[in-house]
Amino acid sequence: MRYAIWTSGCQMNRADSTRLAAALRLAGHEPAAEEEADLIVLNTCSVRGNAERRAASKLQSLRGLKQRRPGLRIALMGCMVGVEPAPDLPARFPLVDAFFPPSALDEVLAAFPGPRPVDTAALPHLDGAASDCSAYLPISYGCDNHCTYCIVPLRRGGERSRPAAEIVAEARCMAAQGVREVTLLGQNVDAYGHDLDGRPTLADLLHTVHEVPGLWRIRFLTSHPRDMSAALIAAVAALPKVCPEISLPVQAGHDALLRRMGRPYTVAAYRQLVEQMRAAIPGVAISTDVIVGFPGETAEEYAGTRGLLEELRFDVVHSAAYSPRPGTAAARLPDDVPLAVKEERRGELEALQERIAAELNAAALGQELTVLVEGRHKGRWRGRTPQGKWCFFDDQEPWSGRMARVRISHTGAWSLQGTIVREEPLPDMSGAGQPQGATDER
Repeated sequence: MRYAIWTSGCQMNRADSTRLAAALRLAGHEPAAEEEADLIVLNTCSVRGNAERRAASKLQSLRGLKQRRPGLRIALMGCMVGVEPAPDLPARFPLVDAFFPPSALDEVLAAFPGPRPVDTAALPHLDGAASDCSAYLPISYGCDNHCTYCIVPLRRGGERSRPAAEIVAEARCMAAQGVREVTLLGQNVDAYGHDLDGRPTLADLLHTVHEVPGLWRIRFLTSHPRDMSAALIAAVAALPKVCPEISLPVQAGHDALLRRMGRPYTVAAYRQLVEQMRAAIPGVAISTDVIVGFPGETAEEYAGTRGLLEELRFDVVHSAAYSPRPGTAAARLPDDVPLAVKEERRGELEALQERIAAELNAAALGQELTVLVEGRHKGRWRGRTPQGKWCFFDDQEPWSGRMARVRISHTGAWSLQGTIVREEPLPDMSGAGQPQGATDER
């Protein structure tokens, strides 16, 4: 059987699609273009209304193909289906032949079996999630938090941690196939292990994955301020392979707004946490998420969010206009901030962050930075620094999967540009190894 996978949404969805593709190939199926596939899987997102509309539009685009090829099977997977699929899904989406919850690899394989059995506990990395040398590695699924705006717990269920041995086995398999950087994923990655025997922590897991031969870099996301521990901060600071980059969504910069959002911390506590991370981890890059236009958001509350972004000067800010999600607590509140006001506030924050990011990145001008090259992009080599900054350079040599030393000649809000200086000496392939020159950037 030939298959194609369409993916929208977060890094977890992309990781699920990568693992599903690996499982289907191991089962004996073959990847193909949609026009030639016997099975098309749509791995969907429903965090915002626009994501669901994109998936519905994608389904409509497949109607003609389904009519021309009646044997084509279409499967809907992911957050639009949820852990407990709604009974009205077949009526809403008559074009779909099968519905699967998020991360339901075994269920997909059971519905579309191949000639070979597959153990999905530790799949090899057969298809790149981000590139051949960089990959996502899920360590937990679901979320136990109760943010009033968020549909993830309803669609992905409660937190479920994967055993450390299973994660390490998958990391070893990835490294054996040339993956040099893994990003450990969880809806609330800092809460990893609370449901496992012995209650291992993410800090414990970082120490374990750090020993995997062949891995050069480790990242993790997404963190929750409530669960960011001193031990985790210390692990990031101490482990050479763990990149000094942390995603820590704040969502709002006013205590009353945070309470309505169900976020169990204050602005002062969040500010103190950022200060602790910056004091402990030299050169750490911190990104965050914010929502504008949440029900009841006043001009004063929005000003608090804007002021916090100006004060803390994040490396990256992902801003979004609030949209009600059915079933969430916030959906019962009046969506009383006009769309035009939401978009105006979001535009202001994006302009503010563009200025801040440009100023922060300007400090790299003239420096030599270590870049793990992930491949070509628009004709240029592209890779990331330990802090996750995209860096571009030109050179005739093949650089994919190699560690380059780049002298920065131009900086902007979204990326860096430079000239190649040399290739970094190959890292020690033992667990304790690190790229030469990495420590001076931390």
